[in-house]
Amino acid sequence: MDHVFIEGLEIEALIGIYDWERRVRQPLLFDIEMAFDNRAPAASDNIAHTLDYKAVSNRVRDYVSASGFGLVETLAERVAELVLAEFPVQSVRLKLSKPGAVRGARAVGVMIERSRAS
Repeated sequence: MDHVFIEGLEIEALIGIYDWERRVRQPLLFDIEMAFDNRAPAASDNIAHTLDYKAVSNRVRDYVSASGFGLVETLAERVAELVLAEFPVQSVRLKLSKPGAVRGARAVGVMIERSRAS
């Protein structure tokens, strides 16, 4: 299976469990890898046959910006569910990073992989 990816999608959101986190929007970074058969768009050279990564990016950005989850685990799960439900992908691998959350670490976060079968 082929993969289409979005790397380093930065979105500001309300995320966290502490009171101060509930008042400040924080940057989150998303790496999204989606299983999609690229043979049809490669054969036709027609954008209408592709997985539109701009549309995926915009939809994820809109969703995350409007969210307010406490845990990055919950947000990652919901974003993966959204991508699977709204786009023609077989599976999604998602890395959600929260930069600056732990002193001395560039970022912390989660990586999940979900498919239509699971």
